Formats: sequence, structure tokens, C-alpha cells
Amino acid sequence: MASTGVDYAPPNYDDKRILSNEEKHGYDVEGRRGSVTASIKTVHDSTHRKLKPRHIQLIGIGGTIGTALYVQIGHGLINGGPASLFMAFTIWCSFILAVTLCMAEMVTYLPISSPFIRFAGRYVDDAFGVAAGWNFFIFEAMLVPFEIVACNVIIHFWSDVVPAGGIIAIVIVLYALINLMAVKWYGETEFWAALGKVLLIIGLIIFTFITMLGGNPLGDRFGFRYWKNPGAFAELYYTGDLGRFLGFLQCLIQASFTIAGPDYVSMAAGEAENPRAVMPRAYNAVFYRLTAFFVLGSLCVGINVPYNDPELTAAFKDSKPGAAASPYVVAMNRLRIQGLPHIVNAMVLASAFSAGNSYVYCASRSLFGLALEGKAPRFLTKCTKQGVPIYCVAVVLAIALLSFLQLSENSAVVLQWFVNLVTASQLINFSVMCFTFLRFYKACQVQGLDRNTLPYKGFWQPYAAYYGLVGTFIMAFVGGYPVFLKGQWDVPTFLFSYMMIFVFPVLYLGWKFIKKTKFLKPEEVDLYQDLEEIEEYTRNFVPTPDKNKFDKYFNKLFS
Repeated sequence: MASTGVDYAPPNYDDKRILSNEEKHGYDVEGRRGSVTASIKTVHDSTHRKLKPRHIQLIGIGGTIGTALYVQIGHGLINGGPASLFMAFTIWCSFILAVTLCMAEMVTYLPISSPFIRFAGRYVDDAFGVAAGWNFFIFEAMLVPFEIVACNVIIHFWSDVVPAGGIIAIVIVLYALINLMAVKWYGETEFWAALGKVLLIIGLIIFTFITMLGGNPLGDRFGFRYWKNPGAFAELYYTGDLGRFLGFLQCLIQASFTIAGPDYVSMAAGEAENPRAVMPRAYNAVFYRLTAFFVLGSLCVGINVPYNDPELTAAFKDSKPGAAASPYVVAMNRLRIQGLPHIVNAMVLASAFSAGNSYVYCASRSLFGLALEGKAPRFLTKCTKQGVPIYCVAVVLAIALLSFLQLSENSAVVLQWFVNLVTASQLINFSVMCFTFLRFYKACQVQGLDRNTLPYKGFWQPYAAYYGLVGTFIMAFVGGYPVFLKGQWDVPTFLFSYMMIFVFPVLYLGWKFIKKTKFLKPEEVDLYQDLEEIEEYTRNFVPTPDKNKFDKYFNKLFS
């Protein structure tokens, strides 16, 4: 199977294993691996491989599509205008492609739990893995209370009769029930929630193209009217070309925080059924589908409403609840379409709940990966009989209790500070993935591991990795640029925009100083840890038969 950007070849591990350069020349490699093998026998990955292709793909999509695509994207429209928004989302997808190519190649070679976190330690420096792991955990864990608060706000679109504390408690309990069950039940729940997100964005895209051609109660055939009046580009902070450039830059910042994908697919690698066959297809499918959703979504927003729409700007200024600030709802109100805003709000609620569910999963698995590598307390490696890292899930749910801070107005502001504090960490994660791949690529060259024999080989390497690294690294510093403009300086905004950028090197240097770790040379990188177990699983894998026609249909659809 060949596709743009990816060369996929079915793995062939039935009768032979990928040989290292040392093995080809008859060197003793087993002695070098002895201590490593012994260590992983002591503390091993006890998660279960129960996730099918449809689960993997919808987890990747569900973890990425959230309220930002339906609601917050309107803020980008106000800042930059329709053309800037569309261009920014399209350009940023090219950086996500570069990151996807990097992760797909490494993860399909060694599909283990919390892969990119553990690869950072194995291929670069143990201290680098610590910083990457804790950065990702903090990012995911702190987004859980954010999504819980979002669920509460969305429900208040209809009524504020239900106490906020009650809604928060119910959501946390539901997250606990879903994530403490066997992983297949998490996968099943996330599958349906993510499927709802996909149907919603597809429905909104169809809604846009029908209404723009006159299929609305007003019979208004508006087309691309708003690209002409008030215009395709909005000015931000300044007038003229500088203002239009800053508007575009603000849209690019929003795109960088909105669009993800490879990290959520990667986190499911350790629990994927037959990962070397499933994961390559999952990376391909998730990237191209997400690209279509985000690029078309950004185009539709600019078609539906002008960037200076009074209702849209007032909705963000007054922080209206739920989908009231969604450009789609604003368009529905303008076109006098009844009923649809409530349906959209219900689907956005499901979207926020699903996103929080994904964050609980990813945060707990990242903490589990840190524990497996000895970078977090060892008791966190404890798994239930169903393969769920129970203590890791409990820690994440404890952090979710921070959502109760919104019961106090001042505390709610503090909670938002926590969220702002970690937004740049997603870009740091992407930079880590690209840099780790470059070290993996170099180690393969030096040790004689032929990348053509891997289950997945990305095109344009190592240039794609350099492209992704430079783009994501620069954007991590650009995120808080408004504070450096004349008259815009604000200490809290500066701190919350750049705190994680300072925390990451502190974690790295601190662990390096304490543990005396070293930056690994290409010949020192261990490319074969856990490889024997993966190959044995692949050789002995027997597909689980589909239980019914429903399973057969969806597994075939997402295969």
C-alpha cells in the first residue's frame, strides 16, 4: 500500500528478525542486552492488547477534535479573517505531517506503551526522556479539569438549574468508570464518542455548502460574500500589512494548539491488537482525515460569518456559554434556522466529554510509561487483571478534582492559569518527537539497521524531521508574542505563556545532574530493547474473530 508521504509495507517477521550491524558480523549482542532484558522482566508492561483498528483511529481523531474546532475557532476568525485562518490551518497541517512521519516509523518498529516518552530516553538521553515524559503528563493531566469545566459551561447553554458541583462530580465519576474498566471498554466508549465528533464536523461542512448556495430559510445565496466584505484578511494590533501579518500569526498560533493527532495514536500503541499491521494504517488514516476536517472546517467558518460579525465578537467578549460563540450557531441564528443550535450544543458537549476522556487515558498511560522506565514511583506500574494501570488512573482523577475550583470565581481564574501554563507543552512534545527521530535515524545508519525493512518508512526523512522540529520549536516561543508589543506587556500572560518552556530544561538538567546521565552517541543507542517480545507477539498473533456483523463492518471500514 502506498500513499502520499508514507511508504507502507506489510511486516515480514515470520521466520527472521531484523538484524543489527553487530549480529551481521557475528558479534555478541545478547551479552549487551542481558541486563536490559533482566530489568524489563522485573518491571514489565502489563497492559493488554485489546484495541482494534477502529478503536485506534477513532481514539486519534477523538483526542484531537474538541471544542476548539467548533467554538474557539471563531476567535481565530476575528483575529485574522477567513483567508488567514484557512492558510494558517493548511500550513500547520504540513508540520503535523512531518511529526506523524517521525512517530509512525519509530512506533510501528517498537509499539510499546508511552512510546515517544520512552524513546526520548532510549535514543537521546535518559534525562531528556524524563523531561519529555513529565512535560506530556502535566499537559494531558491539566487538560482534564479544563474539559470538565467546559462540559459544565456547555450544559449551562440550556439552563443553570443544575449546580456546577453536581455536574463536575458526575463527569469525574463517569471518567473513573470508563477508564477503570478493561481497555476494550474505553476503546468502545471513545469509538462512539469520536464517531459523533466526526459526524458533527461532517454535518457542519455539509450545512455550510448547502446554506451558502441558498438552501436556507432566507434563500440567501451568500457564497464567499464575506471574503469580499469586510474582506479576507483582518488587521490585528496595527493597520496595514503589519496588522494583517499579526492577524495571520495569531491564526497560526491557534492552529498549532488546535491540531494534533500522532501523539494520541502513539499512546495507544502498547494496547493495540497486532500493532505492526494496524498502526501504519492508523497513522495514515488519522492524519488525512484530520487534515480534511481541520482545513475544511477553517474554510467553512470563514464562509459562514464575517470576521467583524457583532454577535460573534460579543459572544467571545461576554464569554457566552456553550456553543453560543460558535460561528456555526451565529450563522444559524442569522439565517433563522431553529433547533439546530441545540443539536450542535449537544454534540459539542459530547465532544468535550470525549476529549476529557482521552486526556485521562493519555495522562495515565504517560505516567505508566514513566513508572516503567523508573522515572516515576514504582507502585504506579501496578495493573488490574484487565490491564488497566489503576494507580496512574487514580492520580489523574485526583488532579481532575481541580475542576471544583470553578465554584469560586477567583479559583476559576486560577484554574485557567493552570491551563494557560501548559499550552506550549504540546509544541514541546512535537519538537521532542522530531528530535528523537533524528537520533533514531542516525542510530539506524551507524548500526546498520536498514529502514527499508521496517514496517513503516516515512518519506522525506530526515528533512521532514528537521522541518517539523524547526517549525514546532519556533512556534513554542511565538505563542506569547503579544506581550512584547508596545503597550501590551502583562506579567501573568508572559509567565503563563512561557513557564513550560523554562520548566522543560530545568527537568532535563536537574535529572541529568542528579543521575549523571549522558547524551547517547548513535552507536550507544539500544535499538533492540523490547524487540524480541514484539516480534514473538507478531509471529504468534491470532486475530480475534468478529462477534457480529456490526464489528465486522466497522473493523473492515477502519482497517
